[in-house]
Amino acid sequence: MTTAFDSSTQQRIDQWLKGNYDAETKEAIQHLLDSGNTTELTDSFYRDLEFGTGGLRGVVGVGSNRMNRYTVGAATQGLSNYINAAFPGEDISVAIAHDSRRMSPEFSRLVADIFTANGIKVYLFSALRPTPELSFAIRQLGCQSGIVVTASHNPPEYNGYKVYWNDGAQVVAPHDKAIIEEVNKITSVDDIKFEGVPEKIHLIDEEIDAPYIERIKSNAVNPDVIKRQADLNIVYTPIHGTGITLVPRALDALGFTNVHIVEEQATPDGNFPTVKSPNPEERPAMQLALDLANSLNADLVMATDPDADRVGAGARNHHGEFELLNGNQMASLIIYYLLNAWKDAGKLTGKEFIAKTIVTTDLIDEMCKRYGVTCYNTLTGFKYIAEVIRELEGKEQFIGGGEESYGYLIGDFVRDKDAIASCAMIAELTAYAKDKGQSLFDMLMAMYQENGFYYESLVSLTKKGKSGAEEIQQMMADFRANPPKEIAGSAVVRIDDYKSLTRTNSESNETSAIEAGKMGIESSNVLQFFTADGTKVSARPSGTEPKIKFYVSVREPLESKEAFDATYDQLKAKVQRVIDDLQLK
Repeated sequence: MTTAFDSSTQQRIDQWLKGNYDAETKEAIQHLLDSGNTTELTDSFYRDLEFGTGGLRGVVGVGSNRMNRYTVGAATQGLSNYINAAFPGEDISVAIAHDSRRMSPEFSRLVADIFTANGIKVYLFSALRPTPELSFAIRQLGCQSGIVVTASHNPPEYNGYKVYWNDGAQVVAPHDKAIIEEVNKITSVDDIKFEGVPEKIHLIDEEIDAPYIERIKSNAVNPDVIKRQADLNIVYTPIHGTGITLVPRALDALGFTNVHIVEEQATPDGNFPTVKSPNPEERPAMQLALDLANSLNADLVMATDPDADRVGAGARNHHGEFELLNGNQMASLIIYYLLNAWKDAGKLTGKEFIAKTIVTTDLIDEMCKRYGVTCYNTLTGFKYIAEVIRELEGKEQFIGGGEESYGYLIGDFVRDKDAIASCAMIAELTAYAKDKGQSLFDMLMAMYQENGFYYESLVSLTKKGKSGAEEIQQMMADFRANPPKEIAGSAVVRIDDYKSLTRTNSESNETSAIEAGKMGIESSNVLQFFTADGTKVSARPSGTEPKIKFYVSVREPLESKEAFDATYDQLKAKVQRVIDDLQLK
């Protein structure tokens, strides 16, 4: 059956059918052509897979817009060319890790072969490992770059490819765009050096595992509390991912002796057979852990995503039921605990800082003001937080940071969100609360009483394929052309547009610049609306997923713990009014 495509899509299809691609790939493309599957072919070939805030990510399959041997190969060849040019005359090395996803081991070995074919030494983890350990390994081994093959918490059909630089952080400007330019120069499959040099590949495992765990152990603020609460009843699930390799070990190293693993999800499996999506931000992904926690009367439940850079957690609320804390709540609790601990220890000298993203709760900013600690706000993506840490290294001391999407970092020995270290700290938080006869939820309510009750909600709209991408761009264009004047009954008083790097006072219509070149800030397709009553709405298309995300934040004072339920209902209803007003559907 004959199908019609735009010229660029047809050109890519023809290139793959006529080029030096393997027979299996060509047969798969021909099958799609013969079956008349125009939609699938268009989605597979309408563009080249691009780097976004999380790197390369896409559905596994044939085509220029899919994760496969050739797109991964082109990315690696371009990266190899860039690294060799960036470090002339040096003994260049890279570290490589992978998660439990389909094709992850094969992609990681492919990447290793291409690097070595380009004269680059490779440190390859012998088996799956968490993403934050890859960041640690780069710094520990003195590598110039690193790769982790993962699609984080995306559905099973996805895989991905994150690129790291010599500071252990994901690449930022100017390297990110320069690497893309090098990748785009790989216009033929014949440009890719697939034949590896086995003797340049060095397998690693325990020599990185042990020092990494020791550094996590050094994060502990109150080791005496952990000793008193060593039998804290903890339930943990890796959701079939890499967390199983190190989370139990880290908790044991700290001294926690009563940790229960969800056995149905303990074995790494890229099909994620017990969940629809392995995302700890979603309650169904944590249901088995919650069931076990209830049966064991546990104090704490935690779940990590497949590459173990994000963690979801739950604790018993004031009604005795397990409450899952969202990313804003947990980030705030971690910072609340660390700020108090640093103050009590006399370690706040005026040269300490916290870092978070612009879509993460402003509660953290409020707490930092109270403690005289600088809070840096960056674009979405932990690579920007890492950029701030790098720029301030030796000048100011990083306490911790986080983002609303369940990613947190304590200390600076890793330069990416770290669910292994976060699980250890969350367990310590819970032990600290229990040592005072409280729950982690009691600590949350105390924090709200001191600083105000901030309630956040995320609306994530999936728009698949080429038409979906166009719809997302149109939504952002419409918001810029006709911004709301009022949201949920409160006037919009300020609009921040990070694409044009402009801030507009809606009342005076005066415009000022958002400082370009500021740490963690560059032009990005993000809009933020601020209202007179403190409501904030952020709109951001995802750089690596077919989604547009809306972050809604509202706030009210919390007079007492007894007023929690009523205030919560009030804030929840207000968020729904915001969603209805902006027609976020």
